[in-house]
Amino acid sequence: MTRNNLLLLALFVVLAFVPQVFTDGYVRHLFIIAFIYAIIASNWNLSLGHCGIFNFGHMTFFGIGVYTAAILTKTAGVSPWLAIPACAITAAISAVIMAAPVARLKGIYVVLVTFAVNQLMMQLVLSQADLTGGAKGLVRLPFLTIGDYSFIRDYKLGYYYLALILLGLSTAFLILVAGSPFGKSLKAVRDAEDYATARGISVARTRVSVLVLSAIFTGIAGGFYTIYLRVASPEVFGFGTMSLVLSMVLIGGINSVLGPVIAALALTFASEAMAGIGGFEDARYIVIAVAMILVLRLAPGGLIQILERLAPTGQKPATPTRSPA
Repeated sequence: MTRNNLLLLALFVVLAFVPQVFTDGYVRHLFIIAFIYAIIASNWNLSLGHCGIFNFGHMTFFGIGVYTAAILTKTAGVSPWLAIPACAITAAISAVIMAAPVARLKGIYVVLVTFAVNQLMMQLVLSQADLTGGAKGLVRLPFLTIGDYSFIRDYKLGYYYLALILLGLSTAFLILVAGSPFGKSLKAVRDAEDYATARGISVARTRVSVLVLSAIFTGIAGGFYTIYLRVASPEVFGFGTMSLVLSMVLIGGINSVLGPVIAALALTFASEAMAGIGGFEDARYIVIAVAMILVLRLAPGGLIQILERLAPTGQKPATPTRSPA
C-alpha cells in the first residue's frame, strides 16, 4: 500500500468519527457538501489528470444525475434508493454521447465541444419546464427513509455516513482504475499518443472509456445531492459550480486521488468561513482563484506535491545518473 493510500485510509478513519465530535447539523451539512464535491473533483481528475482530456463538460454528468433522480422521484414516484443508482446509468449514457464527437479531437477543440454540451444541457433543462420545472427547478423531493427511520430527523447523521460511504466507494474505484493496466494506458495516451498507438492502444476507445468511468460516480453524486437537498436547479450546470470544482482538482493536484479529496474539504470550509466575513461574500471566489494561481505557480503538482516535499522520506536522495539519449 502506497503512502497516499495510507493517508487516504487514515483520513477516512478520522472522518468516520467526526459526527461524534460535531453534533451540530450545520457542520455535518458542510461535510456532506464537501464529500459530494470530493466525488465530483476526484472523478473529473480521472479524465483530466490521468488521461489528459480537457473535459469542461464533466459537470454535465453531475447535472444529469441531479435531474434523473429528481424526475424519477418527483414525477415517476420511484424510490430515492432506486433513483440514486439509476443516475449512474444515465450519466454513463450521456458520457458516451459526449465522447463521440471529442474522441479524436485535441486541445482547445475538446474544451469548446464539451463546454458547449454542458450549456446545451442547461438550455434543454430550461426549455422543458413541464418536466424539469424550468428556471424554478423541482422542489420538495422525497427524502430517504429506512422503515420508520427518517434521514431528515437525526441532525443529518444518516446523510453524513451515506455520503462518506459513497466517497469511500468512489475513491476505491478510482484507485483500482488508476492502478490497473487500463490506468497505465491512460497515462500513455496522456503523455505520448503516438507511442500509445504504436503499442496497440486505441486512443479513441480509451477516451470514450475514461469519460464513461468518470461519469458513473459523478452521476451518483448528483442523484444523492438532489435527494439530500430535496431540490433540483439548473444552477448545477452553471459556470460558478464548474469553476469551484475545477479549482479543487487543480489545487489538490492532478494525477492524484487523494489531492482533490483534501482540496474539496479545505475549499468547502474555507469558502463558507469567508462567506461569514463581511465583504467576502463575493470576494471569496477571487481569493480561491488567487490561491489556485499560487499553488500552480509554486507547486504545479498541487497540495500532494507540497505534502510530499514536507513529509520526511527517511531515504537519502539518489545520485543522479545520466540517461542514454
